[in-house]
Amino acid sequence: MSFVGKVVLITGASSGIGAATAVHLARLGASLALTGRNGQNLQEVAAQCEQTGNKVKPFLVTGELTSEADTKKILDSTISHFRQLDVLVNNAGIIGVGSIENTSLAQYDQMFNTNVRSVYHLSMLAVPHLIKTKGNIVNVSSVNGLRAFSGVLAYCMSKSAIDQFTRCVALELAPKGVRVNSVNPGVVVTELQKRGGLDEAAYAKFLERSKETHALGRPGQPEEVAATIAFLASPEASFITGASLPVDGGRHAMCPR
Repeated sequence: MSFVGKVVLITGASSGIGAATAVHLARLGASLALTGRNGQNLQEVAAQCEQTGNKVKPFLVTGELTSEADTKKILDSTISHFRQLDVLVNNAGIIGVGSIENTSLAQYDQMFNTNVRSVYHLSMLAVPHLIKTKGNIVNVSSVNGLRAFSGVLAYCMSKSAIDQFTRCVALELAPKGVRVNSVNPGVVVTELQKRGGLDEAAYAKFLERSKETHALGRPGQPEEVAATIAFLASPEASFITGASLPVDGGRHAMCPR
């Protein structure tokens, strides 16, 4: 599998699955445009990418995807730098706890603005360039888009929206040679849940619980999701579009617990 000569834009690339995807694709020769809110973390990820031996230095652009101006800047500057776009990885996202009884409209709006609206906007801007290269989009969804879970209502709704977005846009762009797929991770060891409100003790308990809720008996690692993203973005997945692929250790198949 090679991405030499391919330009890949990854959002949320400063940590977690986005960072792992950047390093993995760097090893495969991709020319990377990396975006995130934390410039220092982006620099550290870029350094890891350069250590893979990839001779194309990652192009970094900080920005807030809920800002329309920043989103346009991210796409425009990527095209200005590389003159093309072959793959868009919509990875950036947030999680928050809350039920129908205590999720405020402000929290709901924040979840959808970050997890759905920004994906819609960046994809819309990227599509003309992806049509030119017969490229593709990989969206990072969640097992929460496939299954119902209590206590994370707005997050589940946002990820199910991403899965439907994936299918609809896949149908719209298939005649133009552009594929659109999503990966649906289960519990993966990143900072996502802690940023969503879990303290260290609660997070440790959450990871321990995942040994029971995931068929393979463990949480996943970012690198495992990154490898699946690379597969879907590669010519090896040339006949796959509109798919939501679980990368969840069997969580989607387990009985509710």
